[in-house]
Amino acid sequence: MVSNPHSGASGVTPGESSGQIQVMVVDDSAVVRGLIVRMLESDPDIHVAASVANGQIAVNNLSRKHVDIIILDIEMPVMDGLTALPKLMQIDPNVKIIMASTLTLRNAGISIRALKAGAADYVPKPSSARDINARADFKRELLEKVKALAAARQRQPHRTGIQRPVAAARPAPPPPAARTISLREPSKAVPNIVAIGSSTGGPQALFALLRDLKSHIKIPIIITQHMPPTFTTILAEHIERMTGWICKEAEDGDLIVPDNIYLAPGNFHMVVETDGPKRVIRLNTEAQENFCRPAVDPMFRSVAKAYGNRVLAVILTGMGADGSKGGQTIVDAGGTVLAQDEASSVVWGMPGSAAAAGVCSAVLPLKELGPYISKFVNRGA
Repeated sequence: MVSNPHSGASGVTPGESSGQIQVMVVDDSAVVRGLIVRMLESDPDIHVAASVANGQIAVNNLSRKHVDIIILDIEMPVMDGLTALPKLMQIDPNVKIIMASTLTLRNAGISIRALKAGAADYVPKPSSARDINARADFKRELLEKVKALAAARQRQPHRTGIQRPVAAARPAPPPPAARTISLREPSKAVPNIVAIGSSTGGPQALFALLRDLKSHIKIPIIITQHMPPTFTTILAEHIERMTGWICKEAEDGDLIVPDNIYLAPGNFHMVVETDGPKRVIRLNTEAQENFCRPAVDPMFRSVAKAYGNRVLAVILTGMGADGSKGGQTIVDAGGTVLAQDEASSVVWGMPGSAAAAGVCSAVLPLKELGPYISKFVNRGA
């Protein structure tokens, strides 16, 4: 077994009683592990409980200590990340696992499979230790995801398989401030397009929602999912294979036609423009919004302009507030906005922000969104 200065022999994680977020870093490169550990522990709210070299050691560690978040590499000797994932989740079903992989087609495909298997999120890892150290955006994204997923983890009970001294138990977090949700009347107009925005937990939510919708609506769907290049290529393929929809990673100039799904490609904002009686996809590399490109707000603003009151927007699970301002534009144009509820979201940032802003006509569990959308789109049919 690799020597690990972050593991405690007693099963009590140092720093746990302080209420810090407990993280395990799993990567076969000692240099990469060291860099990621330093990034994480630069935040006083985070403590690295273990830093290990492969999936088998991670499984052994999780069997004897409490961890909130696991940063899990894909390609490792002894036991790779995809093999370790179900074993880790069997030990603690509520642990939040972030897959870390470089931007290759193979790793993107494995990451999507990992999300389907229960991983909470992914982080695109720069290809070298030098790049990791130089990329401020990687550090920002990593810390944001760890903290957002830890907040979601704290809403769930800890597993009871490990007995720890009472004095070492994590103090209960204070209850989050209640968000006041005021719903508005939906549009009376029948939608001609569904626009969906999602981020953390989005791929899993999209698979479930789109399967529900396939046989019930025929209007086009456009999706912005916060994802880097390569990942969106693979996601579009998985959506088509899993749901039966015709789904493509959007290209500039694509004509929007019924019964098709268009997914924003990584690193491009996707917007809709009017060309006579037609609507077409346009891609651009304008500045990031909400630290994202693609971002949901530009897409929402464009569909409000192109379709007026005949837009149905849906905001699914995700960090941050992307989609809230664009949702306001949609309702100002007479359209309708729906949001996923907190209990069924991996992170209730984006949908929670829209709900608190008062732009939503319904805030529903994921399993109820499909039937609601089907009924709303097919009114009077």
